[in-house]
Amino acid sequence: MRINRAFRFCLIRSVPLIWAIAATTSTIATELNQATITRLINNVQLRPRQEAPRAAVLNDNVPDGTKVATGMDSRTELTFTDQTSARLSANTIFSFDKGTRNLDLAEGAMLLRVPKGVGTAKITTGAVTAAINGTTVIVECHPHAYLKFISLEGTARLYLKRRWGESVLVRPGQVLITNPDAKSLPDPVDVDLERLLKTSLLIIDFPPLGSQHLMAKESEKQQRAKSKRTLIDTNLVIFGKGTLVSLTNPVPTNAATPAAPASAAPRSIAIPSSTDVGTIQTPSTPESSSTGLPAINYGADNTR
Repeated sequence: MRINRAFRFCLIRSVPLIWAIAATTSTIATELNQATITRLINNVQLRPRQEAPRAAVLNDNVPDGTKVATGMDSRTELTFTDQTSARLSANTIFSFDKGTRNLDLAEGAMLLRVPKGVGTAKITTGAVTAAINGTTVIVECHPHAYLKFISLEGTARLYLKRRWGESVLVRPGQVLITNPDAKSLPDPVDVDLERLLKTSLLIIDFPPLGSQHLMAKESEKQQRAKSKRTLIDTNLVIFGKGTLVSLTNPVPTNAATPAAPASAAPRSIAIPSSTDVGTIQTPSTPESSSTGLPAINYGADNTR
């Protein structure tokens, strides 16, 4: 009996140990130790910590700690060994830490896709950190100006440094706009995924992502919600980078609402040429429009 009890005790105690070893092995296998330049448009520079900056070339290996900087009218794509993809917009500075899944966006805009099952990646932009797993997002950050975070598919959690326990979820088809050094985070609002996916150069100027079908599904969900009138287009549009909100032709709310003069605002169908981030129109639901608009107005008041 003593032998059986000892065996039973060892077996029960060994299960957590085996699980811990497996979890550690899985974590090590998905660390972001190195990336490869898989797409290069115009001028991209690699800035190692203790070496002179040099021009990047296609299939370049990018070790941890190396800053990747894109020039004007330039873009690039980095692919990690776990198939995580980072697409950098023009005038962007990006880096990552070895042995972790921590990414740093110091300046500019990027699209990041983290496949499911490879672990959670964290994007740091000033005082705001975003944790994503099985998600595709677009992030735009300019220090002391604004932060714009959009989920194209999957759900991301945003939180502030030194304020643990306070976080905001950004779900598919939502955008959150705030200051990079914010003391609190506003609620996200809805964006028109169909328009965004058709106008962002970080999507249409690159090969299809592995999450392309997931983004399409989220866009289709929005279209169904619009047809049921549970999601309604507004006349608020952000054309590409920045947080400046433009008014297009107003969406009529009732028959008594007068139409705006044609000269007061551009027509909603007159969409400017595509930009890296894309054209963002902010649909809303009747229940959430009153709470969603202040977040957009807040972003529009920030210095660009």
